[in-house]
Amino acid sequence: MKGKTLTYIILLATITVAGALLMQFFFLKKSYNYSGNQFRESAAVALKEVVWQLMAANGNTAGFDSITPVEIRSNSLYLVHVDMIIDHDLLKHHLEEELRKHQIFCDFEFAVYNPSTGMPEIKTLITAEGKESVSVYSFPEGLKTGCPCFAVHFPNLAPYFHSRLSVWYLFTGLLLVIILFFGYTLSVIIRQRQLSQIQKDFINNLTHELKTPISSIALSAKVISDRKILQHPDRLFQYANIIQEQNNRLSKNVEKVLNLASLEKNKIHLNEEKIDLRKFLTELKDDFHHSETGQTARIDLNMDENFHPVMADRFHFANLIQNIIENGIKYCEKEPRIRVDVDQSDGAHRIRIADNGIGISKKYRKKIFKRFYRIPTGNVHNVKGFGLGLDYVLKIVKAHKWKIKVDDNPDGGSIFTLIIPQKR
Repeated sequence: MKGKTLTYIILLATITVAGALLMQFFFLKKSYNYSGNQFRESAAVALKEVVWQLMAANGNTAGFDSITPVEIRSNSLYLVHVDMIIDHDLLKHHLEEELRKHQIFCDFEFAVYNPSTGMPEIKTLITAEGKESVSVYSFPEGLKTGCPCFAVHFPNLAPYFHSRLSVWYLFTGLLLVIILFFGYTLSVIIRQRQLSQIQKDFINNLTHELKTPISSIALSAKVISDRKILQHPDRLFQYANIIQEQNNRLSKNVEKVLNLASLEKNKIHLNEEKIDLRKFLTELKDDFHHSETGQTARIDLNMDENFHPVMADRFHFANLIQNIIENGIKYCEKEPRIRVDVDQSDGAHRIRIADNGIGISKKYRKKIFKRFYRIPTGNVHNVKGFGLGLDYVLKIVKAHKWKIKVDDNPDGGSIFTLIIPQKR
């Protein structure tokens, strides 16, 4: 699938899912508002029925149709006017009965007002389970005197709304689960596509890296297979050297791939030993200078004399340092210069390897440690490699339980800092 086609499909799917989610929340909000209106109507009708029951118990219902008993102050607060003396126990009985009859199963509290002062006197809380206690809610004060009334407050309407919106909650939850699966599937597709591209680049690089020495060996072998070459021992020696160099190069490339497979298949086994950092880094520097890569670079080592030894696997530790230095040399467009600074602070050794290369953009610093990853350079591939070196570095760092970070070099290039905690 082409990149643009996949992008359009992802964009269309994202818009569709986002639209479905917005529609779901829109209908959920509309249902919530409808439930609120339904609650107000049901509560008003129930309280009006309570007034009728109170007036009937008093034997005077003649004026019921001429009054508007229920005043809705808010979704949760209602004032009910009754032109008669209110009996607290009778009011409680009819409130429980009428609210239950109208399917309002939630806590409520009510207060009976003194008609002479307009102040609430008796405040009672009734839970959904029927338990009674004194209400601490601040009912409105200073109402019009001479007008008997009572107030009803619903402190928690959540149970009512949850019961009405349970189906919508279920559908919304299912939609969110579907979106999560969609997002996960989409991320897997994108990762697989990226991995496929990375593996394709790796195979192309590997083919080129193997093809070049094989071609050189084949050409050199063809030349020295001619008997006439014996008459020219210098040329014979030259082509023999070419075969040896290209064979070493081929062996190194094959070894890198085999090491990668070995690290993936088995857990890294470390043979840790005490290592004198100064002696270790000095020997590493000298050995590296004798290699084909190290001959062209200047490496400066700066560290004090007194350092605690570190516990590390000598073989993997050496490969780790060499990989970082080799990268600094390969990705340098001028005379390579590597500076290795070692210090000891906060209970840890810090090895800073600074190069004067082309540097690493901030957006690529987390990706460079991924297997096969190489910083994109368009169609230009001046530097050979497989993208395996820093993947190996990170695996060894994690195996030792160390840390590594990458920063900009103020003088140009990059600084790799290896943090090695001191083991006691």
